[in-house]
Amino acid sequence: MVLDDLGSSLRDTMDTLRGKSRLDEEDVENVVREIQRSLLSADVDVGLVMDLSDSIETRALEEEPPGGTTARDHVLKIVYEEMVDLIGESTELPLENQTILLAGLQGSGKTTSAAKMAWWFSKKGLRPAVIQTDTFRPGAYDQAKQMTEDAEVQFYGDPDEDDPVKIAREGLEATADAEVHIVDTAGRHALEDDLIAEIEEIDSVVDPDRSLLVLDAAIGQGAKEQAGQFEDSIGIDGVVITKLDGTAKGGGALTAVNETDSSIAFLGTGETVQDIERFEPDGFISRLLGMGDLKQLSERVERAMEETQEEEDWDPEDMLEGEFTLKDMRNQMRAMDKMGPLDQVMDMIPGMGGGIMDQLPDDAMDVTQDRMRGFEILMDSMTEGELEKPGRIGAERRRRIARGSGVPEERLEELLEQHRMMKRTMEQFAGMGDGDMQRMMKKMQQQGGGGGGGMGGMGPFGD
Repeated sequence: MVLDDLGSSLRDTMDTLRGKSRLDEEDVENVVREIQRSLLSADVDVGLVMDLSDSIETRALEEEPPGGTTARDHVLKIVYEEMVDLIGESTELPLENQTILLAGLQGSGKTTSAAKMAWWFSKKGLRPAVIQTDTFRPGAYDQAKQMTEDAEVQFYGDPDEDDPVKIAREGLEATADAEVHIVDTAGRHALEDDLIAEIEEIDSVVDPDRSLLVLDAAIGQGAKEQAGQFEDSIGIDGVVITKLDGTAKGGGALTAVNETDSSIAFLGTGETVQDIERFEPDGFISRLLGMGDLKQLSERVERAMEETQEEEDWDPEDMLEGEFTLKDMRNQMRAMDKMGPLDQVMDMIPGMGGGIMDQLPDDAMDVTQDRMRGFEILMDSMTEGELEKPGRIGAERRRRIARGSGVPEERLEELLEQHRMMKRTMEQFAGMGDGDMQRMMKKMQQQGGGGGGGMGGMGPFGD
């Protein structure tokens, strides 16, 4: 994921302080120097880097660590707080009737973001509509139409009309019953005068409640000029950072937030309409520093479970009351698949992302996902009785299942062993009281890295 290099570098810097109970001036200078190098390598603006590192240095030298806190944890807490402060609050997006205008250069991901945001609002119980006004880019209309169909939201566009201002005006009228209007505008390869003039005209017609600047995470130092010009033209209320599933450095997008004196609204984390996150600064920085983000994780789990229940007519709570079958395991796997790439999910689990992920091979998560797909193919070759009662799968049945699925018999052994382990875990959960569950959650918090917990979304160090 984008900014992984920054997160890995920051974590490595913190690890140089392990075992130290106090810091001297040289220790602090070394840490600050490494933080500067990490941020500059991620394309964060030089002025921002100096301001941030000065604040970290001052606090690390002047503040006394609380009793029982290691030097590493104390500096980690300071870095966390200062980076959250740098990014600022999330863009205010009330769940009410509103019009949102999207601006940005061609290729920044506006059309994709429009459909993703519409999908997000629809999941919050609102009726959104996307209005496509891009008459400049070939294929913009078809792309927007397809993506809004995937998102199952209302769409308006006119491929035969050349006037984007007219499309915007007629689009608002045609989708008057929608509660959230998202107006996608045309981009260019650079900030040309005609682009600015066009978007100013659309802005005057749609009179948006908020204008969001869409930025590719790879924008780099060019973000500063781009953000400034859009701010002068229409005013920017928030930033949408796209393509965070790539290998871009991402620091330029953070610079744009500061340049427009705005905040971040959404993060685009993949190619499908579901790959979008509402930006939460504490959870984002917590993940970056390897301390997890349980709030974002719980939202993904809840959404995935709901979608799987709708498709499979399946209640997860039944697993705690009856026999845990291979059908239950398959539904769990499908729910996990709906949560997004495993490396993103791992980053949200306190104690599992960050440093642990740094040590894994780059293709480790791909291997795991391939393994899950192999399990699903095997289960598709089983009878209903075998899925309900896997204990009856003997040698002859194993050979038949492996032969029918085209998956090696060894993989079937792995599947059955995985099921046995999950079944034992479910039986333990079923016997848990509320007190046991609370103790388990508390233990997860304490394993979140930094020695101070890891409840991302609530601040890894508590409120």
